[in-house]
Amino acid sequence: MAREVLPAVAAELDRWERRIERIPNPELQRQARASITTKRFHCEGGSVFAALLPERAPTIVRLIVALQTISDYLDNLCDRSVSLDEADFRQLHLAMLDAVDDRGPSHDYYRLHPNRDDGGYLHALVGECQACVAQLPSYPVVRERVQRLVGLYTDLQVYKHGPLDRREPALTAWFHDRGAPWRDLYWWEFAAACGSTLAMFALFAAAARPDLTPAEAERLERAYFPWICGLHILLDYLIDQAEDAAGGDLNLVCYYPCSDERRRRLVRFVQQARARARELPEREFHEAIVQGLPGLYLSDGKVRAQGLYPLALRLLWAGGPASFGYFLWCRLRRRGGA
Repeated sequence: MAREVLPAVAAELDRWERRIERIPNPELQRQARASITTKRFHCEGGSVFAALLPERAPTIVRLIVALQTISDYLDNLCDRSVSLDEADFRQLHLAMLDAVDDRGPSHDYYRLHPNRDDGGYLHALVGECQACVAQLPSYPVVRERVQRLVGLYTDLQVYKHGPLDRREPALTAWFHDRGAPWRDLYWWEFAAACGSTLAMFALFAAAARPDLTPAEAERLERAYFPWICGLHILLDYLIDQAEDAAGGDLNLVCYYPCSDERRRRLVRFVQQARARARELPEREFHEAIVQGLPGLYLSDGKVRAQGLYPLALRLLWAGGPASFGYFLWCRLRRRGGA
């Protein structure tokens, strides 16, 4: 199925890149282009969920590419903003909340932003998502779950991009307010889980089935959030520690009190994610997602450069033989420039 999905993703990204050429504001155009050229693997990875329902794959690919592109574009705008205005960041992220509401609200996303004229680019992405979710027969079954996940994602983006001295207090207060069901997590592990779009994508794919039940949707969400989603983003932060330190950016993995605790907790995330995936229907697919995450992230050259190779081996071992297989395949692709 990947042979069909990846060309479809490429075609969608090409379509949005052509749309970017019509953005009048140079800064918005630059950030929109960067969000696709440097982060296209986010769309490629997320779109594997289309393999779960081949007959609905075109709609699922369009939806995942559009929502992930919104996410990456807004992340760039917040990362590189000339302001640290939390109200601006929240207003921008109304685009993600609107995108997953098939009942079609719309807002002025740039109302508080210093750059405003994107030639309708962000509204076009939102409209694409709304049109796609409206075509998923069981979307009403997952709508509230997806909206809750997008709301948590938005909160994280707002708080982590705010003024430096307010980031940690805001995130810990947020965990105290919203994290009651997950008190066995550290606050930064909860934040990491909120930063992943994988649970949203899994629910999109499930909603493409006409017979999805609320119980099945709940089971799927509980598997992905917080364990699979948390593993996803913690691995991302793990390999970006040096880069984030150089740029003065918040890095959630740096909050572990010591390297032993970091190793123990990350291994736990791998183990828990695998256990939850094995409990799902189509377990082989979901476990492949989990086992692929260490292979994808730990094959990056930044692992060896930061002396993380011993930890990487421990995490790959926890992921099982398939994680080593994905690791070797990703290493070969990286060396080949793919």
